[in-house]
Formats: sequence, structure tokens, C-alpha cells
Amino acid sequence: MTQPSEPSPHPSPHPSPPWHPERLAARLPFLRRRARLLAETRAFLAARGYTEVETPCLVPVPGMEVHLQGFRTEYRPLDGEPPRTLWLRTSPELALKRLLVAGAGPVFELARVWRNGEDAALHAPEFTMLEWYRPGLDLAGLMDETEALVRAVCPARVGHAGIVTDLSLPFERVTMAEAFRRWCGGLDILATVGPDGEGDADALRAAAAAAGVPPREGEDQGEEGWEDLFFRLLLDRVEPQLGRDRATFLTHWPAPQAALARRDPADPRAALRFELYAAGVELANAFDELTDPAEQRARFTRDVAERRRLYGTEGWDVDEDFLRALEHGMPAGAGIALGFDRLAMLASGAARVSDTLWLPL
Repeated sequence: MTQPSEPSPHPSPHPSPPWHPERLAARLPFLRRRARLLAETRAFLAARGYTEVETPCLVPVPGMEVHLQGFRTEYRPLDGEPPRTLWLRTSPELALKRLLVAGAGPVFELARVWRNGEDAALHAPEFTMLEWYRPGLDLAGLMDETEALVRAVCPARVGHAGIVTDLSLPFERVTMAEAFRRWCGGLDILATVGPDGEGDADALRAAAAAAGVPPREGEDQGEEGWEDLFFRLLLDRVEPQLGRDRATFLTHWPAPQAALARRDPADPRAALRFELYAAGVELANAFDELTDPAEQRARFTRDVAERRRLYGTEGWDVDEDFLRALEHGMPAGAGIALGFDRLAMLASGAARVSDTLWLPL
């Protein structure tokens, strides 16, 4: 495998700009691998009957995730109409699902997306998201297809930050319930979710304490809510175990984290959602898509209220046009969002996603 590069231990206090010939030359091997990766990805999806599409970057609603911050702008029509607030999309998901409603069939997009405030080794405020959706596909079939894609476009062994994953091994599939039992002291995460799909914070705090996970330090922080404690356990105890010797699908998320996934008919406390990890890096997030407009409206309404509670009035409302599309009828199917820059980082052996960008910020 290509060994990941390491950052200089003594970076220059005044680094040259990213267009400087020396800096481009340092990135060029990663960028050439990225270019091949683009062609290989397109060929893989085209061979499986997907059509590449392009959807708008400027949108009235950039996405419905509670904790993502958007880039806001203003559209000024020339016909005398008042200005309108628009946003740079955080994902093409809602647009691509509109195309499913319209009958476009299996589609994919290599989409430029924006998320305000994100800048780190695995993050950038502007990046490329690969998303694909297929009517009639279930979550297990999407895992099969995702595994095939990653194997087809990456070397057999990939590494990041000292973790090496052998992609020739079958990808493991671990449910969230199994992961919490194994790595959180036997904690039954689904027992903290009610039949209505809501998390019970008291139940999770008690279960975490019984499993040896103390409450947060600091009396001024108050009691952790279900979501905060869930993510503390996930990030501290579960994620460090994933995508190490072999790639891992973490599946069947608790219903409070369903997002745009439908709940599991066999156990409505869980949602038909997975994330993919390789070399310790989260690569993708996928859903067996929710097609019920009433349930999706209820989730969106809760998400808007929670965003306003956490971040104030800056933000956006429910995407009514998307809900109208769901009411028209979206076919059952599954879809996935994969961080293409992270995939390029693993495929090329780069140390950070900015090494795979032609002109990083």
C-alpha cells in the first residue's frame, strides 16, 4: 500500500500559498490518484446502471441536519422581486430524492458541498460528496454495493494515522446494539429507546453508570441529554474499535438517530441506517430511505426546533417542497453519502484531506 505521508514536525510559520509550485508538487501524487479515482468511481457506477446527475448548489434549504452550519447568501432578482435568502447546500440528498420521485431511476452525483466551521485533518469547509440512490435496493444490498465499490477503487490495504485496514477481507457488519454491548460494558442501547422512537435520557444515564461510565465532570454542565450521552459513548468507546484490521459497517442505529432513514419493521427502536469505517476513518452514511411524508414532517419539525434551541434563529425552516415530493410518492430504496475526499485520502496515502484538493482553503 502507499504509506500515508506525515506532516512536517516543524511547519513554516509563514507557509507558502497552496498555488505555490513547491506546494502543488508535494500534493501532485495524491491529486493524480484522485483524478484516477474519479474516473474509476464513475465507471463503476455507470456499469451498474446509475446515471450521473447535477443538482443545484444554491438552495432555499441546504439540508436538515441539526448540527451542521451553512453558508448563507442572498439572491437579488432582476425583475424587482424582493431578495431571497439562499444557502450553499450541505448535501445533495434532498435534491437527489426529488429526482427519484420524478422517475429518474438510479442516480449518483459527485457533488460540491459546504459546511461552515469545519476545518481539520478529515474536514474542509468545501468538499466533494459522492451520493448514490437506487430504487428497490435494501440496506443489505447497499452494503454489498458499497463494499464492492471501495474494493474496486482502492488498494487492498489502506492506512491512516497508524491504522491499517485490509480491504481484501470481508467487511464486518456490526449492529449498534451489538457494538454498545461489546464496548460499553454490556449496555443495552435499544432499551433506552421508547416504542415511539424517542430516547429516554434517564434510562441511558442509569445504564451508562451501571456500565462504569460516569457522568460528565463539572456541576455547571447540567445533566446530559440522551443524544449528548449517546454520542459521548459512541465517540469514546465504540468508534475507536471500528474499521481497524477490516472495514466495518455500523448498522441499525437507535431510532432517535434515524434522520431520513425508516425504522426497522422488526424492531422500531432501531433505524435502517449504517455508517462505514476504514482505517479508523468514517467514510459514509447510508439509509434505507424513509418515504412516509407524515413521519418525515414530524422529524423535520423536531429538528428545526432543536436547531433553534441550540443555535438561535440563524438557520432555515422545514423543506416544504421536499415534503410535497414525498407526498407525491418516492419509491422505496436506499441511498448513501460518501466523503469522496476521505476516500481519495485513503486511496492515495495522503495524511489529510487537504492534500487531495487542488487548491485547499
